[in-house]
Amino acid sequence: KRNALDGEMLDELVAAFTKPPEAQERVAVIRANGSVFCSGLDMRQRAAAPGGASGIEKMLYAIECYPLPVVGIVQGDAIAGGNELALHCDHVVASASARFGMSLAQIGLAPSWFLCKKLMEVAGPVITKQILLLGDPVPAKRLYDLGIIGHVTEPGDLEEVAGAVGV
Repeated sequence: KRNALDGEMLDELVAAFTKPPEAQERVAVIRANGSVFCSGLDMRQRAAAPGGASGIEKMLYAIECYPLPVVGIVQGDAIAGGNELALHCDHVVASASARFGMSLAQIGLAPSWFLCKKLMEVAGPVITKQILLLGDPVPAKRLYDLGIIGHVTEPGDLEEVAGAVGV
């Protein structure tokens, strides 16, 4: 499912980020397997559950409130909820091939205020409008140039660069 956020994954992330960190922990890391960071909310589950965005909002709020820095290692596309997941991290290290976007407009859906607010906070009004209204993915390099994400590197160097920033 291209690392889609289903109910089980959302619950596990909420549990992980509401549990107090161990004394020896200094940073939390969010990374994914495969070629895609996250394709967003599992649309089958969103359609089946009224207020389907509430689970993702709980997860993003838990990450935002976590007492340690949260680093996102984005190896591939971060779309819709995956985009929000990455941008809720305190620091993002992304592959040069990664793209960030909100495809909701392209399928006739509107993001919640909670999601728009965070995007506006980190990206500013111009890039937020571009991402939300057009729905076209934005290359990681552009977000880095705008100061929205912290590092962009070649795919093979992600772990090394993340390690250099304390992961």
